[in-house]
Amino acid sequence: MSFGALILLFVGSALINNFILSRFLGICAFLGVSRRLDTALGMGAAVVFVMTCSALISWAIQRYLLTPFKLQFLEYVIFILVIATFVQLLEMVIKKYSPSLYEAFGIYLPLITTNCSILGVALLVAGSSYNLLQTLVFAVGSGLGWTLAIVMMAGLREELDFADVPLSLQGSSLSLLIAAIMSLAFAGFAGVVPNL
Repeated sequence: MSFGALILLFVGSALINNFILSRFLGICAFLGVSRRLDTALGMGAAVVFVMTCSALISWAIQRYLLTPFKLQFLEYVIFILVIATFVQLLEMVIKKYSPSLYEAFGIYLPLITTNCSILGVALLVAGSSYNLLQTLVFAVGSGLGWTLAIVMMAGLREELDFADVPLSLQGSSLSLLIAAIMSLAFAGFAGVVPNL
């Protein structure tokens, strides 16, 4: 695969097919952890790590274990176990080295295990004909696209703390409205064809 095709795969997974704003996967943590920019950045880094590692391991398991032995019916269970393993590892590291970030994540850090965007990447990789490099590019692009969306949302929500927002729009309704407008903006990337 050429370098240009890898760039297109990266841009496509990060912007055009953004897991939050185009595929609507991973919205629970997106809405729950996007109140502060530093927490959103930490969650984004956690998602990129878990998404990339689990996609690579899931690709290898699918290619060398499930497909050759006709065990594809186990992929959901195995992929969730792989994701849960990386989440537990990440949770232990964050708890030890950054207790304040661990407290800020609250329930949303263990919920990365059930974050459907991470499982979605693993399943899309398993169902595709990507090689290892393409899997890496797709997973990193998807994770960075997820991070971009949550950081943008956190930045907007922090700014809106100082705005005079009508009572009927305060809270969840404003967050969902912002997410809808961001989703419309990201839909515009679908018409962009880079000249590579």
